[in-house]
Amino acid sequence: MFLKFPIVYLQSNMREKIINKSGELFLTLGFKSVTMDDIANELGISKKTIYQHFANKTKLVEATTLNMFNNICDGIDCICEASHNPIEELYDIKMFVMNYLKNEKTSPQFQLKKYYPQIHLQLRMKQFEKMHVSVKESIQKGVDTDLFRKNIDVDFISRMYFNGMSGIKDETIFPSELFTMEYLMENYLEYHLRAICNDKGLQTLNKFITNNQS
Repeated sequence: MFLKFPIVYLQSNMREKIINKSGELFLTLGFKSVTMDDIANELGISKKTIYQHFANKTKLVEATTLNMFNNICDGIDCICEASHNPIEELYDIKMFVMNYLKNEKTSPQFQLKKYYPQIHLQLRMKQFEKMHVSVKESIQKGVDTDLFRKNIDVDFISRMYFNGMSGIKDETIFPSELFTMEYLMENYLEYHLRAICNDKGLQTLNKFITNNQS
């Protein structure tokens, strides 16, 4: 009985290490190109150890993407709780997500959809459920604080925002050789906000953009 706890803890700790290292490699090199051997070599363990925790690469990808999603959700929740206004909040979330996903240099969403369509679909539904709630709250906050127009349909706009954010990640429409993800997110965010801001909100937005131009 005495030995069971440390053994279970070590197994859990190793599973967490595998997931974290896999996430780093997938975001840096892409879901397709990273092999189980690559992950094992990076961790200094045998491939057999990975298979003790994950039956195959698909199961590992599934666990890794869920872990990334949960980490991003936690970060977004912290930003929303500390935000001064919904305009700055959206920009702070954009920066956090971009930094976490390493500027999406390997187009992880595109690769996930192409090589792991079922996982991509599951993740997309989770993303929608999370974003629909948080964006609705953010937009309503903007309406209540007199930054966004009173007559906007909050539910409709929140759905459009998610659809647009998903759309700019479509490589067939916005190929990565022409557009960086940072450029797309920056411009879509401004496009979205200018559509819903009132005069006071536009002044706040313009001031924020001017003060934060690189």
